[in-house]
Amino acid sequence: MADARINLYLVGFTGTGKSTVGRLAARELEYEFVDSDHAIEATHNRSVADIFAQDGEAGFRAMEREFMVTGHPASGCVVACGGGLIVPEGMLALVKSRGVTICLHAQLATVLQRTSRTEHRPLLQVENRAERLRTLYAAREEIYRSTGAVVLTEGRALREIVAHVLRIYRAEADRWSPATS
Repeated sequence: MADARINLYLVGFTGTGKSTVGRLAARELEYEFVDSDHAIEATHNRSVADIFAQDGEAGFRAMEREFMVTGHPASGCVVACGGGLIVPEGMLALVKSRGVTICLHAQLATVLQRTSRTEHRPLLQVENRAERLRTLYAAREEIYRSTGAVVLTEGRALREIVAHVLRIYRAEADRWSPATS
């Protein structure tokens, strides 16, 4: 497995810790870390908020698909995927065909607290953020649950969460292949 350097994709709802956990996991694995939203911003020289405003959600989702196909290294990489990246038809299968996929999870109250001080999540720039989170999560919950391994990211030390993710990754990477994903 160590020689294969199979990519690790962290998926899950907004505010579950994908970027934080991903950076630390990448450091531990000595892999490159890529945040899909940041990579898309750099490629298109616009913020996610600007992309949503100018191209709509459908335009952004098309950019996410492009990112998954050609926008990051094929190996040796930990990718923190945007919260909605796996939602469109076929995207979860595409992610799984590229590497090991682990879903991070937190209760909605925790997500609300974690996202309350941020302005960079365009789908949450609404008057009633709590209601928007509940609606979005309800619409996405089934796809998140279908990803396979799910790791809870609240009530535990960050180092414990990262260690758990890496244990799952190493076990999954030993048996991963694009054909079995």
